[in-house]
Amino acid sequence: MTVSAPQSTPSTNRPVIQTLHWEGGLDGHLRLIDQTRLPLELVEIECRNVETLWAAIRQLQIRGAPAIGIAAAYGVCLGLQPVLDADETTFFLQLEKTAAHLASSRPTAVNLFWALDRMKRAAAKLRGKCSPRQLAAALLAEANAIWEADRAMCRAIGQHGAVLLAEGQGVRTHCNAGALVTAEYGTALAPVFAAHESGKQLHVYVDETRPLLQGARLTAWELQQRGIDATLICDSMAAQVMREGRIQAVMVGADRIAANGDTANKIGTYGVALLAAAHEIPFYVVAPSSTFDLSLTSGEKIPIEQRPGEEITHGFGRQTAPDGIKVYNPAFDVTPAKLIHGIVCEHGIIPPVNSERISAMLSCKG
Repeated sequence: MTVSAPQSTPSTNRPVIQTLHWEGGLDGHLRLIDQTRLPLELVEIECRNVETLWAAIRQLQIRGAPAIGIAAAYGVCLGLQPVLDADETTFFLQLEKTAAHLASSRPTAVNLFWALDRMKRAAAKLRGKCSPRQLAAALLAEANAIWEADRAMCRAIGQHGAVLLAEGQGVRTHCNAGALVTAEYGTALAPVFAAHESGKQLHVYVDETRPLLQGARLTAWELQQRGIDATLICDSMAAQVMREGRIQAVMVGADRIAANGDTANKIGTYGVALLAAAHEIPFYVVAPSSTFDLSLTSGEKIPIEQRPGEEITHGFGRQTAPDGIKVYNPAFDVTPAKLIHGIVCEHGIIPPVNSERISAMLSCKG
């Protein structure tokens, strides 16, 4: 683990920080930013085994649907390191065991399961054709391909979404969907980054995002690093800020999108969508195509993760609620498709949001 100096001032010249990356060959390891330490410390964790990575995903040291998927792909590579010279049967048993364990880390982000399934399919195609060590090399190449594809997808998302933002607009975000949730560029913040790079001046209103403050800790930090004008607000201030006419667009990410466009995202997103509708502000969901789960007909079927009550009663180590109080702490909520003005993915923009338009966009792009 390495620790940098505390980050307290914005810098527009700092190189892009990679959320996660693999170091070395078959016996290498995964390095990732510990997002629980931001914004005061920039710390990287070295994941040299599956257990360390599983804990990092569960404890939100790495978070965001695309980044979790990439991490899981590399996690498969970590899990196979002890059986590189074993027989094929042992190798595939270890592959299944590793994938099942990683799948148990978090239930809502579909990218996690998408990446694990892709790794298993890649291995299955080569079964009986090469040695376990050669199989492992092919899977590391597959994980690297997932990482590279995510970078390209997020850049494309940024270009498509940037056209929705005009000079001088105020943009509302929720949670964190920037570079920290992907290989490099982000999802919901990608259009903001692309618009900024093209010369547009925007003002981003960042909400804290209770109870873990991903907006205050992460989004505000990312925007500062890129020199983008931003203002931090409490979650409960959203209606007032919208009523004052400060916001002209809302852009949020997604952890799973059902076939009809219903979208699961960080808890509080549904409330933001309702407020945007009440104030006639376009509400956009921005996510890669891997976030769509067409096996689910609607958002009612999306599993919602329940987080520990201590995140609310003892936020960041300090008790703020009486002993014994009951706590309900869902990590996500579901925004109905009817409240979503458009979905931006790497293939383009989907408006209106419905099953037919989603299917057409995804099928024509393969």
